[in-house]
Amino acid sequence: MSANEITLEPSVQGTPTAAGAKPRAGLPKRLYGWVIPVILLVLWETASALGLVSDSALPAPSRIAKAFWQLCANGDMAEHLQMSLIRAGGGFLLGGATALLLGIFTGLGSWAERTLDPTIQMLRTVPLLAVIPLFILWFGVGEFSKVLLIALGSFFPLYFHTHLGVRSADRKLYEVTRILQYSKLKLMTKLVLPAALPNILLGIRLSVGASWLLLAVAEMMGASAGVGYMIQDARVYAQTDIVFVGILLFALVGKLSDSAVRLVERRCLQWSNSYKG
Repeated sequence: MSANEITLEPSVQGTPTAAGAKPRAGLPKRLYGWVIPVILLVLWETASALGLVSDSALPAPSRIAKAFWQLCANGDMAEHLQMSLIRAGGGFLLGGATALLLGIFTGLGSWAERTLDPTIQMLRTVPLLAVIPLFILWFGVGEFSKVLLIALGSFFPLYFHTHLGVRSADRKLYEVTRILQYSKLKLMTKLVLPAALPNILLGIRLSVGASWLLLAVAEMMGASAGVGYMIQDARVYAQTDIVFVGILLFALVGKLSDSAVRLVERRCLQWSNSYKG
């Protein structure tokens, strides 16, 4: 055996290769978010089985799952969920489109900001629950009042983040676009919207969450269908398991909608070099 082979052998044996490196033990990244809910469900089910909690006030997860399956089997779940999605989607589209236009408008022009923004800031401080009586008096308890309430709740988060995003663009870049004589359309597509996109997507996430929060309130004021109506009707008849089904349904659909927006955010902001943790 040569001297070179003797000196090289320990280093080769002591340094793990990329192919031979052992993978890090642990759960897949997608499963980390389920650890705490699963632990809570196990503890909850165990406490119910041992009689530590009242079954009428806090039914076991297995009983809630059974009620969920029964609602799916008889078609009530699909009817209520469809109506809720239509209301939440209509309100979000109405409020979000208005917020996006006004946010860009007040962000681009100082005159528009001085004229419109103080009024919007004042309206933002009014509790949304305080305007429900006015909505009922003006528009009744029909679908329009519910959609309008959801639109009002989804308007403010997207408006403020759109306005902030437009104003967060570097001023030097605006000067460069003037030198290059960009048109209004080119200025919007090449500078304003790309600079504001992170804040706009964050505003959309918050607006989607606000839409679901206001949906629960809107469907409890004179609705005949919807997840909020299902919760209200179950409360009247002391069906606690169905109340929990409605709450969990709000949580699941809200989480799915938020995850969808986050997926769009990751795809649209691949160029972002922000800290990821």
